[in-house]
Amino acid sequence: MRFVVLMTAVAFTASLAAVRAELPKPEKFDDTGFVKIFDGETLKGWKVSAKTGHSRTSKNESGGKWVVEKGAIVGSQDVPGNGGIVITEKEYGDFEIALEMNNDDGPDSGLFLRSTDTGKCYQAMIDYHKGGNLMGIYGEGLGGKPHVRNFDFGKDVTEIVVPSKQPDGGFKSPVKAEEWKDFWKPGEWNELRARIEGNPPKLTTWIKGVKFMEYTDTEKRLGDKGGIALQVHGGGDYTKQFVRYRNIRVKELKK
Repeated sequence: MRFVVLMTAVAFTASLAAVRAELPKPEKFDDTGFVKIFDGETLKGWKVSAKTGHSRTSKNESGGKWVVEKGAIVGSQDVPGNGGIVITEKEYGDFEIALEMNNDDGPDSGLFLRSTDTGKCYQAMIDYHKGGNLMGIYGEGLGGKPHVRNFDFGKDVTEIVVPSKQPDGGFKSPVKAEEWKDFWKPGEWNELRARIEGNPPKLTTWIKGVKFMEYTDTEKRLGDKGGIALQVHGGGDYTKQFVRYRNIRVKELKK
């Protein structure tokens, strides 16, 4: 009996190892040309905007709470239901951005590409909550177009459902649902990356170096340049849950 139990345990361990072995390997990136756009100590070069629809609770008087703590930009609602964005003063055209995030499970956030100060942008999704998504593409303030993603979070961010209820734009999830717990580590700093090129733009996103989305829009919806922004969504009460971003760096791409 002991031998059977031992063999079962060995088989189970082997099966787990096989699952881990199937995880996609991260790409190797050339970091030449990247420039830090967050100094780790202040919000120099950034500004808070209360002009988006997520700041309606304050009647667009405040854009959420944004501070720098322990080398990271930390965002939350300043009063229940009131969010907003923190956006770069500089505008960017074609670029690649990389950052690390360690958000609480619950807040709806986002990485805004070519954003206006009213929050119109191509959003690399950071909907870090039940039913949400990470690194899909959403047209924020653009009528929800495009909206492509290839998985949905399950009951929380420790599990995913594949495929998503939304169209995937032809790019399937590189990680299977059963592999997610080995791939993504909540409560740790994990790298996200996004690239935007052309107009209509081609958008590419990565999670921990693994490509998760590649999509080319079918029409021109925004100008050729815009800010880079981080979001705290309005609604609910997320005054005691936080989004955290650090090591934010950008490479402007030559046409």
